[in-house]
Amino acid sequence: MLRILRNGFLGLVFLSGLVGAAAPASAAYPDRPVHWMIGFAAGGPVDIVARIMAQWLSDKFGQQFIVENKAGSGGNIAAAAAISSPPDGYTLLFVAPNNAISTSLYKKLPYDFLRDTVPVASIMQLTNMLVVSNAVPAKTVAEFIDYCKANPGKISYASSGNGTSVHMSAELFKAMTKCDMVHVPYRGSAIAFPDIISNKVQLIFDNLPSALEQAKGGNVRALGVTSPQRWPIVPDVPAIAETVPGFESVGFYGISAPKGTPPEVVEILNKAVNEALKDPKLVARLAETGGIPKPMTPAEFGKLVSDETDKWRKVVEFAGVSVD
Repeated sequence: MLRILRNGFLGLVFLSGLVGAAAPASAAYPDRPVHWMIGFAAGGPVDIVARIMAQWLSDKFGQQFIVENKAGSGGNIAAAAAISSPPDGYTLLFVAPNNAISTSLYKKLPYDFLRDTVPVASIMQLTNMLVVSNAVPAKTVAEFIDYCKANPGKISYASSGNGTSVHMSAELFKAMTKCDMVHVPYRGSAIAFPDIISNKVQLIFDNLPSALEQAKGGNVRALGVTSPQRWPIVPDVPAIAETVPGFESVGFYGISAPKGTPPEVVEILNKAVNEALKDPKLVARLAETGGIPKPMTPAEFGKLVSDETDKWRKVVEFAGVSVD
């Protein structure tokens, strides 16, 4: 059983922000800036997509949607801060697979994500991509597995934090291939890439937006995507499942809000995001990041998050990983 110590002040973040009942919803919502909590460092894939959407929403409403990066603890610091904020629609949370994973991975979270949030909108789905340092000799997934097995315990993989899909994709890969690799968590994948490029760390299963950018620039080598089939945006990159049957890790991005956020505010935001996902210019920008737009109703997005929580619970148990 792999056990990892998490950030000790997470509970303090949550408790210090506890507030009372929601303020009445304004008919003119939003009539002041909206703060959007992001659980990872600036420059990473989550941050890139959040800023694309935040700019569109700011232009639409004439109020700033301010991206706030609260990196650390696999995105749980941002989740705790958002959940403990007033449920008035002026604090939102960027939701990604880490939120579904943390429910089972972290043993002492100060909140229950499904209970303490309301789903607002889905933004897009995307795959992760396995990229390795150019110093790694493997050119295919099969060659990389052989390389790992020839160097047990000498290969390190980066992640954007404990409990992220980047982390768990690697843990699933380890469990299914019996590769012995060492986890090196960072406070966001953007921070990890200099160490991967210099071969201090050998690989990452990063979200496609930043992994693709680094691969296109020749900084790293792409070996495979984590979707069950090849991803349409990068059809020349094999699915890892072609070599490791049954391997799958497809992510999702969306928005949630603190429990108690007025339904009319949720509806305003949902309609705006779904409208954005029909804007050809925004869709083109998301495509550049490797994502496929997935508009949904709040109920549909809520079911997706619930289903993903169940799926990742099984992966956590299968991989034998937990965080104290």
